[in-house]
Amino acid sequence: MRFQLSDDQRALRTGMRELLARRFGREALRAAVGRPGLDRALWRELGAAGFFALRLPEAEGGVGLGLPEAVLVFEEAGRVLLPGPLIATHLAAGTVPGAAEGETVVAAADGGGLLEWRDAADVVLGETEGPGPGEAEGPDPGEAEGPGPGEAVALRSVDPLTPLHRVRARGAPDPVAVLLTAAEQLGTATRACELAVEHARTREQFGRPIGAFQAVQHLCADLLARVETARAALYAAAVTSAPADIAAARLLADEAAVRGARDCLQVHGGMGFTWEADVHLLLKRAWVRARRAGGGADAEELLARELLSGAGR
Repeated sequence: MRFQLSDDQRALRTGMRELLARRFGREALRAAVGRPGLDRALWRELGAAGFFALRLPEAEGGVGLGLPEAVLVFEEAGRVLLPGPLIATHLAAGTVPGAAEGETVVAAADGGGLLEWRDAADVVLGETEGPGPGEAEGPDPGEAEGPGPGEAVALRSVDPLTPLHRVRARGAPDPVAVLLTAAEQLGTATRACELAVEHARTREQFGRPIGAFQAVQHLCADLLARVETARAALYAAAVTSAPADIAAARLLADEAAVRGARDCLQVHGGMGFTWEADVHLLLKRAWVRARRAGGGADAEELLARELLSGAGR
């Protein structure tokens, strides 16, 4: 990817957008909110389309593409708020039987100890079943309310389409998981920008569209600026795979998604806060993702170390 997508990359993005528009449009999103649950038929259809096997080598039955292409399809998934443990299943393709084909749903605890869709998964990875070497039984000091070894504590999720558990989990977040989380955040930020601009063009006050007012124009311009800045960082990180680039992309995408959804709510006024509007769903998903895979704090620490390590050069 060279910031100008190739014809194949554009076709991939268009194909995924068309598939999701057909199988998970607005009506399906609202139906899922009313009846939370994992659509196994859609999961298998994603598998047949190569969503989970995208980076698996062709010799192993995969599509044989790379991280830039994965970023594009996960961006589209984030744009429509597609639910489910997409990243965990994608990363498990080629390792967990049936994951690549969408026949097996895989959930995984991230580096921050959050586990999404645990009860809906066929396979759960990353839960700590007992103390590690040198660790005592029981919760960590200062975490008396946290889960013990092998326990999973259900959490009340702000997002109705993301059931959560808190678990004990070791290890740093997978960099690919961090990057694909950023891709989903970028997709959500893009959708927030689209909704804000659409509303600004059609909603009228004092006899003219609200987009004619400077304050609304500034909100929409800020939305677009954050989206495109995050997109450039994300696409660059997909090419370099450098930890610092991934961390920067994560922070920019989180900001674009969370602040973008908030600004979109502002453009919609009181209407945006109602249950019937979709804007609050964007904000809630962005909030949940911002805590995934170690959250922004890990990315900030990594970038700080990079800056300090180069200070004496």
